Amino acid sequence: MPTVLIIDDNPAVATALETLLSLHDIDTCSATSPGEGLEMLASANDIDLVVQDMNFDADTTSGEEGMALFARIRDRHPDLPVILLTAWTHLETAVDLVKAGAADYLGKPWDDRKLMATVNNLLELSEARRELARHHGDARRRRDALAKEFDLRGLVYADPASERVLSLACQVARSDLPVLITGPNGTGKEKFAEIVHANSAVRDGPFVALNCGALPGELIEAELFGAEAGAYTGANRAREGKFEAADGGTLFLDEIGTLPPAGQVKLLRVLETGRFERLGGNRERSVKVRIISATNADLGALIADGRFREDLYYRLNTIELKLAPLAERPADILPLARHFLPRGKTLDPAAERALLRHAWPGNVRELRNSLQRAALLARGDTVGALDLGLPAAPSAAIAACEEPGRNEIEAALERNGGVLSQAATELGLSRQALYRRLDRLGIKRD
Repeated sequence: MPTVLIIDDNPAVATALETLLSLHDIDTCSATSPGEGLEMLASANDIDLVVQDMNFDADTTSGEEGMALFARIRDRHPDLPVILLTAWTHLETAVDLVKAGAADYLGKPWDDRKLMATVNNLLELSEARRELARHHGDARRRRDALAKEFDLRGLVYADPASERVLSLACQVARSDLPVLITGPNGTGKEKFAEIVHANSAVRDGPFVALNCGALPGELIEAELFGAEAGAYTGANRAREGKFEAADGGTLFLDEIGTLPPAGQVKLLRVLETGRFERLGGNRERSVKVRIISATNADLGALIADGRFREDLYYRLNTIELKLAPLAERPADILPLARHFLPRGKTLDPAAERALLRHAWPGNVRELRNSLQRAALLARGDTVGALDLGLPAAPSAAIAACEEPGRNEIEAALERNGGVLSQAATELGLSRQALYRRLDRLGIKRD
């Protein structure tokens, strides 16, 4: 049952309010002076609302005592709703106090229906705030518990969707089963792979990463399994592959969907036997490696097209971690944005609203690039919405007609080290659409 504290020097007022509130199943307690009221607030934890008078001395009508009391309540209990009552209503004072955070300002004698409507609304809001505070408190305790038990590699998150995937990643890390991490580009798949490794039984071993999509098909096998001298043009000496380098640790294979057929066959054999041969060699080698793979592709569709082996898929996908796009975990946006800002830089409210409105097609990678750019452009320590350079939310028809210009494309290419697929993602284009714009604008693809 909610509780209302009445602070009024007139016992008749307190009695009338107590009677009215009790008829609506609301408990009350009362104080006859500002000092007594503040003491009750300090000693009680279950007060949901305060109804306070504005004048306490018999010869006073200025409301100064009530203003001072309200200021002290607001300072000590900033989220506690306060209704102000007075027989001497000064409109200017009322406006100032409402601006300062008073919930309402009612004159004496009050209208019972209006007073109860206000009280009920405020109690509902108060309960909602407490529930939200409990929710945030529970979430914070869960995050603290995860950080205490596991090595999270500095991961910044706040959204429940991220928390669920992180909890699963920590839970499965201690097994030696293969893990498949799926999600769009820029969502942090390698970071989650690092978390799995850091909490695994082989955490003291090496963590070796290979982006299968960044190499020509004919070189991937040599990168994975090594090559003997003369195995291919330019192979002047023998070299070990990623499997040998990762022996006793973890091998992270990004963009696994681009692995060519021959590489898929060899990878399947290593997963089944732990043995392989270097390219151009005939001696079997044995390794013990934890495999974590990742993809932004639909492996089911690749299997249906005959471009990915179904048996390899089931070997890799013993446990799947699905990372959602940043737009589907909005509670992560502002914590990540603040993390990406240099020390001493802050976001103003307009910038925060702009960040939350943006769709983030490039996900966390796009957010990081945007904040790094904004920090350079901001004239002072505060980053504003204009510094972010994010487009306003246009209608779908207008958005479809807008194209990134030369400067925007060149800047995206520079931020992404010339990697066209990453620049296209940040610009919200397909790779083919970016190619057409490069050709039309005369921008070299290299």
